[in-house]
Amino acid sequence: MPPSPVDPADGRVTDGRAARWSGQQQRRRAEFVDAALVAIKEHGADVSTEQIAAEAGVARTRLYRHFSGAHALNAAIAERAETMILEALAPVWDVSASPRDTIRTAVTTHLGWLTENQQLYLYLVRHSVATPAGDNVVNDVKRLISHLLIRLLDEYVEAVGLDARVTQPLSFGLVGFVDAAAARWVADPGGLELAEMVDLLAAWIWSVLDGVLRQVGLEVDPSVPLDLGAAGAAPTG
Repeated sequence: MPPSPVDPADGRVTDGRAARWSGQQQRRRAEFVDAALVAIKEHGADVSTEQIAAEAGVARTRLYRHFSGAHALNAAIAERAETMILEALAPVWDVSASPRDTIRTAVTTHLGWLTENQQLYLYLVRHSVATPAGDNVVNDVKRLISHLLIRLLDEYVEAVGLDARVTQPLSFGLVGFVDAAAARWVADPGGLELAEMVDLLAAWIWSVLDGVLRQVGLEVDPSVPLDLGAAGAAPTG
């Protein structure tokens, strides 16, 4: 008889059945999270566990065979939502694009995601759902996006001499501003169409960045890609 495989994580002996069961458990949990996303979209941010279970086609008690409780289910939903948001925004951070294109793409993607997943976003906010790491998922996503923006601004630090000390407060401030404005617009558009809101947010963001650059005596053309903008940055006044 061949020796039983050993789990490299803890050195315990496992067998094929245990590995298959673990894989089945993960697949089943993913299916329940899929059902939860559908139920949230259909029933809104105040969806009940019973409605999620009904969407999954199981009894509520069976749902909790795969999750230790409502908190564990919420954590799995939060983890999936975080992945969805970051995957949607990942293509945005292209330092070879012009500042104007990068800003517009980021704003369009962010507003598009919020519009498509409004109830999921409200669910995460209202339930203060936490990620497995323990942070509120909305705050965690803001933090991750802010760090992506810091990396983008670091390119400006190197290319046009932006003060490295301002990149962190600047990026967190911009992300907080955009998130608050976008969330409010999704909840109450106030007559503004998507294209209009994108135009407004993109213009506001650039006005802040432009002001920061001008404070250090630089005028950057937002239509010129960053690698060219370094050469084309002109001193002001």
